[in-house]
Amino acid sequence: MYFIIESGSTKSDWVLVEDKNNQSFFSTMGFNPYFHSTELIANELRKHQDIMNVAPQIKGVYFYGAGCSSPELNEIVQKGLAQIFQNANILVEHDLLASAYATYQGVPAISCIVGTGSNSCYFDGHNLLEEVPALGYILGDEGSGSYFGKQLLSSFLYHHLPAEVEADFIATYQLDKDMIVDKVYREPNANVFIASFMPFIAKHKAHPFFSEMVYKGFKHFMSVHICCYDNYKTTQVHFVGSLSKIFEKELYQAAQELGITVTSIIQKPVQGLVDYHLKYIIQPLTV
Repeated sequence: MYFIIESGSTKSDWVLVEDKNNQSFFSTMGFNPYFHSTELIANELRKHQDIMNVAPQIKGVYFYGAGCSSPELNEIVQKGLAQIFQNANILVEHDLLASAYATYQGVPAISCIVGTGSNSCYFDGHNLLEEVPALGYILGDEGSGSYFGKQLLSSFLYHHLPAEVEADFIATYQLDKDMIVDKVYREPNANVFIASFMPFIAKHKAHPFFSEMVYKGFKHFMSVHICCYDNYKTTQVHFVGSLSKIFEKELYQAAQELGITVTSIIQKPVQGLVDYHLKYIIQPLTV
């Protein structure tokens, strides 16, 4: 049995693969080595009895996660997983590679992640190219949940929200300036907190204030993370992540204006990731 995991900063999707016809799905918090230690990862997994029940039988773990971008960072996650899956070979890779695998259709393509954070890569079936770096929620993450969450929070604190939206925000969250500042600047996982306001934006997505915000944010993402590739106008472009699906109208509008052809939008890439592994990586399971 194998576990294949696609992890963002907010949550992780786990698929237990026994063979191509027997798969089980689990969910945990997201594990990002920029914010989470080896011990936190192991301790969180120990809380999931269903995962712990099968842990001794797992032969391989394929973990693709946000922040897993260097051997040193990957080791933090690898050591946490190794405490739980003591009989398994463990591979830890960047979530960009998961995005590339999940969207691969046999031809070179640009694959984009739009979730709590954002990023892009070019994948030709063998090699992955990241033309510009991901700079995280403070310097980058254009078009992401943390990007739009920051705009919502600053607009609220500056009293720039439309009156009816502001009233609903206050009623929904009952937050004041001191509480928000404390969450952002003093408590851990600020990026997840900031991105947690996306359901509120989605609730009001028809409001011109938010539809314009999201459209401009997606256009900013594309200008930075897609237009950086010389052949972007003639290459398939795929998106993964819930935001790209929820706000697909604004995404298509921004893409059209930049001459980008959106080939697919996949809300949850984990099944495509599993299919890629069964076809190209864990081939004995396909027979």
